[in-house]
Amino acid sequence: MTKISLVVSAVDGTLLTKDKTLTERARSVVQRLHQAGIGFTITSSRPAIGMRFLIEPLALWLPVGPFNGSSIVDPEMRPVEQHLIPAGAAERSLRILREYGADVWLFSTDKWLIDNREGSYVAHEQRTIRADPTIVTDFSPYLASACKIVGASADAAGLERCEKAMQEALGNEATAVRSQTYYLDITPPGFNKGTFVQAMAKRLGISTDAVATIGDMQNDLAMFRVSGISIAMGNAADNVKDHATHVTATNEQDGFAEAIEMILKRNGVG
Repeated sequence: MTKISLVVSAVDGTLLTKDKTLTERARSVVQRLHQAGIGFTITSSRPAIGMRFLIEPLALWLPVGPFNGSSIVDPEMRPVEQHLIPAGAAERSLRILREYGADVWLFSTDKWLIDNREGSYVAHEQRTIRADPTIVTDFSPYLASACKIVGASADAAGLERCEKAMQEALGNEATAVRSQTYYLDITPPGFNKGTFVQAMAKRLGISTDAVATIGDMQNDLAMFRVSGISIAMGNAADNVKDHATHVTATNEQDGFAEAIEMILKRNGVG
C-alpha cells in the first residue's frame, strides 16, 4: 500500500465551512500533516487573491492552484505557471452565458471584472474571495487576458443546461465545468485540478499514487481521477461521491479534518 506523500484539497465546500471559515480542527490537522512530513496544498476555482488568506494559518509552503488549477502561484502569490483562455473562446463563452441569462464575470491575473453590480452573487463573492470587483461596461478589451470566466446564476437547472451547451460549443478550446451549483467556470484548455495534482507530484518527485485528494464538486473529479486516494465530502453530490474511493462527513461537520485523520491513520501516524 503506497503511503501518502501529498494531500491536495479543494477549498469551498471542502476545507471551509458554509460561511467560508477555517475551523480550528481543520487548521490543526494540517499542522499534523506538516509534522508528519506530508505535503499539503490547495486548488480552487477561486482567483489567487481569494486564496491568499489561507496561506498563513495553514503554513502553506507549496504552490497553490487557483482558477481550477489552470494557474500555479507560489505562497507569495507570484505566478509559477499561468495560462489564458483563447480570446475567441472567451468571446463565445460570453455569448452563451448571456443566452442562458447568467451574469458574466471575468477574472484576469489580479482583477475581477463585472458589468452588473446588482448581480445575485456579487456580494457573496466579495465575502468569499475578500476582494472587490471592478465595474466595466464592455468586456472586449479584457478578453485576451482572461484567466477565468464565470457564469453566475440562481437557476441551477438552467446553469447545468448551460454547462452542457458550453462544453459542446467550446470543445477543446476551453474547459467548462461548474464549481458550485450557481457558478459555471470557463478556464484555459488542457488544464484543470487534475493537471495541477500531476504538476505538484512531479515537483515533489513522487508518483500520483502517493497523492490523496479531497473535494466536493464536479470540478474536483479531474483530480480524483489521477490520485491514489480520493475523498468526497459528505455534502458532495452523489455522482461526485460515486467517483471517490472514500466519503467523509460534510464541511459543516469537520469532514475535511476527518479525511485528513483518515490519511494520517492510513500512513500509520497518530
